[in-house]
Amino acid sequence: MPSLSPPCGAGSIRSQLQALLLALLLLLPVAPALAVSATSFGDAPPPERVIDQAGVLSRAASADVSRQLESFSAERVDAHLITLNQLDYGLTLPALGEQLLQRWEDSSGGNGLVIFLIDSQTNSAAVVASPNLTGQLNSELLRSTGRTTMAVPIREGARFRQASLDGIGRVLTVLQGGADPGVPEVAQLVTAPSNVPSREETEGSNAFTWVVVLLVVGTVVPMATWWVFSR
Repeated sequence: MPSLSPPCGAGSIRSQLQALLLALLLLLPVAPALAVSATSFGDAPPPERVIDQAGVLSRAASADVSRQLESFSAERVDAHLITLNQLDYGLTLPALGEQLLQRWEDSSGGNGLVIFLIDSQTNSAAVVASPNLTGQLNSELLRSTGRTTMAVPIREGARFRQASLDGIGRVLTVLQGGADPGVPEVAQLVTAPSNVPSREETEGSNAFTWVVVLLVVGTVVPMATWWVFSR
């Protein structure tokens, strides 16, 4: 009965084809992470309050931030939070925010716009507001909120939820007519008391004198004892 085994060399040809296919796959360029620019967003403000492209907020955290952003509606302000992990080359967070303000201004329906931005790659944050809110939200407040109120919790422990809520709360308080709460207090490290004496304490003590006396006594007494009993 004739053999049904594959023709001689078929296995080798199959192996060569597999190796060739693998080599072609390795030569294909790997698609880089999509860099974000103003054109990455629509021409109108999105219905979502939170656009977490960087994926730094949990579902619960995103819901908390969204509820806080909804509070701006009572002041006729449309507020959004955007997180991202790669900016377009040469673009900064404040510049992206300003471009989005211009892009969305015509579709805002006359409402003011406030945009909170977080870059998870550089652990930085920024806040921008439309020109019609300048009288209430000055540039110094927005700059401080981004660079300190939001950026510090992000750099110190990647606390993105806390950074978002603190930044939103600060801007909202001022927008509602309250006083600027300022930058959250940073806990100061308290040095534990040390048992090691300071230089001043060491210089002011008689410890050195006592050490010299003990050394002299410990040397002279044995010698005197040996001299007495050796006579």
